[in-house]
Amino acid sequence: MSQQLLRFSSKLILILAIAFGIHLLALYYLQHPLFENKIVLAYVVNAVLAISIYGFLLKMKEKYKEQLGFLFLAGSIFKFVVFFILFYGAYKADGTISKLEFAAFFIPYLLCLVIETSSLAKWLNNLE
Repeated sequence: MSQQLLRFSSKLILILAIAFGIHLLALYYLQHPLFENKIVLAYVVNAVLAISIYGFLLKMKEKYKEQLGFLFLAGSIFKFVVFFILFYGAYKADGTISKLEFAAFFIPYLLCLVIETSSLAKWLNNLE
């Protein structure tokens, strides 16, 4: 594993672990069930996908330097496909997606997206 991927993975996992703890504390404080709505799966899947996509883009950065933005977008589309396969059916089973279900998926998704995008932007700027 490259140093760059290891640093990215460590940073992502640390931030997600802190966010997960805060998320659980908020649920506890608001007296909601802690481990419903596939919250653990959402954090794990988002982390694995972000690390995988980042690693894939690192491998492709020399060969497909000009297409990295499109590959990143393809990774985002892949994340949406995974969401529909793993989460959407369960979330929509009662006819609506609750705020808790939305938060369980969207918080780790957004954190991963921000970290992934900022990290990729840094090394893409260095490629020029």
